[in-house]
Amino acid sequence: MPQSPARSTPFRLPSALALAAALMVAAPAAHAQTATAAALAPSPVGLWKTIDDETGQAKSLIRIVENSGVLSGRIEKLLTPGKEDAKCDKCEGELKDQPVLGMEILKGLRKGAEVWEGGTILDPNNGKTYRSQLRVADGGKKIEVRGYIGIPLLGRSQSWLREQ
Repeated sequence: MPQSPARSTPFRLPSALALAAALMVAAPAAHAQTATAAALAPSPVGLWKTIDDETGQAKSLIRIVENSGVLSGRIEKLLTPGKEDAKCDKCEGELKDQPVLGMEILKGLRKGAEVWEGGTILDPNNGKTYRSQLRVADGGKKIEVRGYIGIPLLGRSQSWLREQ
């Protein structure tokens, strides 16, 4: 009596090997999505309304630009009545007694993992320059700007609101 041909069973990978194969296929796609999300993250470039952290009043409009991966910010408009022609009388060096309008107050910020950091911010009210970091918040509608001495824990923050 002839033997019936052996049934062929489909080849099955051991489950650990199958999982590894699936991860090898999925990992590049996940990395691409992460890279795309980072590239699409809201930018701090634009026009921002500064809000005084003590009074809650709008003080100025700051234009933030990016050049070769480095942020800087310049005062484009002063919003406090009577302060439109203010001079930086407490500043030192070349900024002493210069008009606050048009002054570059934010310099040298570079994109880190979660914040823009490594730069400085000038407070024209007291003439002092502080280390600074910036975080984009609320889907790009707001930025949290922190000025500090030494470490970020020792400083103060302001929320700036996007104008454009």
